[in-house]
Amino acid sequence: MLAAAPSNVSTPAALHSAEDLCRAVRAASAEAWRAGSRGLDRVLHHDAGRELLEVQASVTWQALARYSRSAGLGGTVGESVAENHLGPDGRPMVAHVRALTLATADGQLRRASREQSPDLFRLAVGGFGAFGPFYSVTLDLASWARATAAASTAARFELPPAGDTGTRHAVALLLPPERSDALAARARDLVAERRCALVRMEARRVQPEDVSLLRWARREWVLLRIEYCSRPTLGASVAAAQLRARMLDLAVESGGSFLPSLLPIASRAQAEACYPMLGRFIAEQRRLDPAERIASPWYRSVCRAWRAAPCRVRFAKS
Repeated sequence: MLAAAPSNVSTPAALHSAEDLCRAVRAASAEAWRAGSRGLDRVLHHDAGRELLEVQASVTWQALARYSRSAGLGGTVGESVAENHLGPDGRPMVAHVRALTLATADGQLRRASREQSPDLFRLAVGGFGAFGPFYSVTLDLASWARATAAASTAARFELPPAGDTGTRHAVALLLPPERSDALAARARDLVAERRCALVRMEARRVQPEDVSLLRWARREWVLLRIEYCSRPTLGASVAAAQLRARMLDLAVESGGSFLPSLLPIASRAQAEACYPMLGRFIAEQRRLDPAERIASPWYRSVCRAWRAAPCRVRFAKS
């Protein structure tokens, strides 16, 4: 249950949770700090005059209804900021974040904003937890109110009835607006060619941002989300994986991109084409955390994909 804390964040309960988080980071176990962050679900400070709200990272958007509309967002505030989710008005979450506090590899709590430790702020927002778990996030309520007032709904494509059975897969492509309709039609053809069942397609406009280092919204895009199902067989699973890779190629070939959540399954060529700053991002994580004590599962997967050597696919003759 949420309870508003006094303006001084260092109340005994809040400080105790922060110390627990730091001790978990020092323990060098991803599961330990994940478990330590589960209780971070309090509102720490509401500055009504400046329209700022500081909340612990595990506060859900639903729980913030008394302060601001959530505009249909799910999950926690920390997750949305760590992945730099798309906001209700088409701008990424970084546009609505004033500051954050995170536990770094040395087991300390560090506060970062555009003015204080701006380099850490740029790395952490949209960094998928690679630089440490969040303790708190300070939201700009005025910016969030404007975003929810200008909220745009996703355009859904009319789909023929399809059986939603089997294994579900999803991709999120970033496409040039002028080519989005043609590319959406091509994506539908690819799903049919691989004999998968198209379950859902929706499109939303994306506005650019220039704050986060691993920014995916570098220009105006159309975000096309595609969900499809494959049969639960080995051959169908291979075809579904090939389809996902082909869709990423389709985005790259069209001058588009894809969300960073897909980097773990992208090839190095695809990653370099869409995220030329990824090498610098990895280098910064190694510099700040050389032992990779706080590296998130997403970061480890990205590194494996980044370091993987390409190989030819060969089929044995029968």
